[in-house]
Formats: sequence, structure tokens, C-alpha cells
Amino acid sequence: MSGVAQSDMFSTGKSKDQNPVRRDAITDAGLTHFQSAYPGAAITKEDLFYYIYGILHSPDYRERYADNLSKELPRIPRVRTATDFWHFSKAGRDLAALHLDYETVEKYPLTIDAKGPLTDADYRVEKMKFAKKKDLETGKSINDRSTVIYNNKITLRGIPEAAWDYVVNGKAALDWVMERQAVRVDKASGIVNDANDWATETMGNAKYPLELFQRVVTVSLETQKIVNALPALDIREDG
Repeated sequence: MSGVAQSDMFSTGKSKDQNPVRRDAITDAGLTHFQSAYPGAAITKEDLFYYIYGILHSPDYRERYADNLSKELPRIPRVRTATDFWHFSKAGRDLAALHLDYETVEKYPLTIDAKGPLTDADYRVEKMKFAKKKDLETGKSINDRSTVIYNNKITLRGIPEAAWDYVVNGKAALDWVMERQAVRVDKASGIVNDANDWATETMGNAKYPLELFQRVVTVSLETQKIVNALPALDIREDG
């Protein structure tokens, strides 16, 4: 609009006195669109942000909009009732807390089998791997996902099967932990990525990779508990 200063994607995000300025990801028009659907409900942009996060975790939503989600930005519908809106918003808030604070959630009480007393050096991880078991139908050796061999001194047992059902970018969150908490060498550059260096130098905790695995078990189970309690996706006829 002529005569009106417009911010753009290259703006500094600072005020005239150079202090950082908070910018909402929710537009005024977007907030009004949802507020109009639930007269009397004191919905803020923060409430709407978490509603969106909750909706994006809904199995009904993902199934209904699967084709769209694969090729365009997600469409965020308005659910029929304010009660459902608040349920999705509360769920989104709880999920965000889990996913942002994954490094500090309670460690899941896995059984940790250790060979003798352990020192910090004994928590060094090279590459976690599954224990093996015999498939009762085929007789072949298969991965035992209830047991992860952390290293030659430590084995993690009692991993709930349901913990592997929380998937992030096409892979179980626990699989990501096993892949990243390791010693890896980049083939092209020869650079060594050693998770143990991060554990000791940055986190100050040699047990960090093992404890992260335990925490992500908790995150995985709690995420699914929240998602399974979401209401059915009942959308308003006017969207």
C-alpha cells in the first residue's frame, strides 16, 4: 500500500533501538478467521499456533489430506466446536513441550545390563545395534527391538515395542538416535563426527547418548498417548 512502510523477509527483525522484536507466525487475518468460528472464545495467536501443531499430529488429518500434504502447504481447517479446538490446542501445547524439551524429559526406566562397575570411559558409543532373536515362523535371525547393544559393556533391555511407532521424517525417532549417537566418518571429506565429543565437551556428560535414548523412549510413548487421545476430526462445513 502506498505510503505505508512494509516489512519483508529481509527485514532485520529489530526495532529502532536495535532490540529484538517478536514476530508472530500467525497473521491477524488468520486469527480472526478462527475467532469468528467460536464466538466468545478468547483465542490468542499462541492458542492457534498450538492448535495447528495439534492438528498436524492428528491421524485423521494426515489421512484425509495425505495427497495435499505431499505436494503443497498444509491446509488448516476449523473444527466444528470450540471444545475440540481447545482439545487440539492443549494437545499441541503438550506435544511441543515434549518435542522441544526432549533432552530434559524423564528417562524411561530401561533395564541397563552392565559388565562390572562403569566409569565415564565405559559409556563411549561407537554404533548401537539391535540384539538378535530367532523368528518363530521362519527360524531366521531377526532384530530384537526390545534390546539394544549400546557397546561391548552395556546392553539396554525392556524397550517397549510401541516406542518404535513414533516416526519422524519416515523413521522412528529411536532409529534417529541410534544413527546419530555414534562415530561416523564422512566418506567425501573424511571428517569424523563423534557423538562422544559432543557428550563430554558440550554436554559435560559421558552418559548423554545412552540417556538420550532413554529420554526419546519417553518422548515416543508420551507423544503417542497424546495423539491417540485426540478427538476425531470433525470439520465445519465452511472450513
